[in-house]
Amino acid sequence: MHDIRSIRDDPDAFDRGLARRGLAPMAAELAALDERRRALITEIQAGQARRNEASKAIGAAKASKDEAAAQALMAEVAQLKERLPALEAEEKEAGDALTARLAALPNLPHPDVPEGEDEDGNALVHERGTRPDFAFAPAEHDAIGPALGLDFETGAAMSGARFTLLRGPAARLHRALGQFMLDVLSGDHGYEQCSPPLLVRDEAVFGTGQLPKFAEDLFRTNDGRWLIPTAEVSLTNIVREKILSEEELPFRFTALTPCFRSEAGAAGRDTRGFIRQHQFEKVEMVSITTPEQSEAEHERMTACAEDILTRLGLPFRRMKLCSGDMGFTAARTYDLEVWLPGQGRYREISSCSTCTDFQARRMNARYRPAGEKATRFVHTLNGSGLAVGRTLVAVIENYQQADGAVAVPEALQPWLRGLSRLEPATGKLPA
Repeated sequence: MHDIRSIRDDPDAFDRGLARRGLAPMAAELAALDERRRALITEIQAGQARRNEASKAIGAAKASKDEAAAQALMAEVAQLKERLPALEAEEKEAGDALTARLAALPNLPHPDVPEGEDEDGNALVHERGTRPDFAFAPAEHDAIGPALGLDFETGAAMSGARFTLLRGPAARLHRALGQFMLDVLSGDHGYEQCSPPLLVRDEAVFGTGQLPKFAEDLFRTNDGRWLIPTAEVSLTNIVREKILSEEELPFRFTALTPCFRSEAGAAGRDTRGFIRQHQFEKVEMVSITTPEQSEAEHERMTACAEDILTRLGLPFRRMKLCSGDMGFTAARTYDLEVWLPGQGRYREISSCSTCTDFQARRMNARYRPAGEKATRFVHTLNGSGLAVGRTLVAVIENYQQADGAVAVPEALQPWLRGLSRLEPATGKLPA
């Protein structure tokens, strides 16, 4: 959510930021809505003050036996009592209209975000790791996976497209990856482990920016709750409606949770394999900081995600997303893309974003600077550390062997009781 005062103070800067997002100017419209709302508030306050003043004057007029004055004042009070509710309703309507307009607008890009309309405008920051050199033609994960327990057919038969059953070696690898990531982030990088709710209310999803614009991308229960599309929703809302002290910041939270997405905007993309699912697991990182900390925290968070890829020996690159490819709430995003030799290309495995105070305004999450009475909005950041299913895909493709087995990265072996190879099944898994 944007601060209407900053829009009034520098409308040209706001419109330039919207233009970088490919949006038309909005500052004048927003300022007009705000001016109307503030004018109504002034009129209401003046009316309330006059009503109170006249009510007191009625008693004085009656005490002095000035019946004519008392009757006139009583008529004025009655008129104000009738007029004020209409003004209050009008002010609420104007305020709701302004809030709705502001809620629909994305965060403005940070000045260092590259210009661009889509992923073609993203900028390479660096590449890390060495791509594997195979003595055979590497296969894609959906060709290798079924013999390891990636059962696409049974998952689809149970639940429909974009659902997969994991069995045996694949299920063990998937579980080990999630626990490995969680332990690295909490044990080595200082993130506090959380086990958050998977079902949340409207205000939680509004706070992190999925509502109202992206409702079609979510799953909703009959009682009105939403299945989380990412643990970012639950973890960020830990500080909703709270006033924190500067001394306790930053907060760093992490969680391994199922995530649920309708993938309404991804029709026809990644329909094969395990890349894009309606239900998947992800380890999420969320940081709550002061504005002064947030730039360094963004670099730190992204480095934590990179550390997991480095420990797993997976080649990857960091991309800085352009203005047209960033998510709704982000002011700057780094995508980490892992090399998939079967596909012969990099694919996103983590996004780390700084949202400045955009989400905090929606959640009314504030802190009190040391020695000050006034409060300020916190800055929020979120990142994947990592998407577990996509990491499984990356391990299968990068560590595949000529006989169909998959070598286990050395760093991961303790989470698999020392197992160094995942062997394919000798026969087809039973239907």
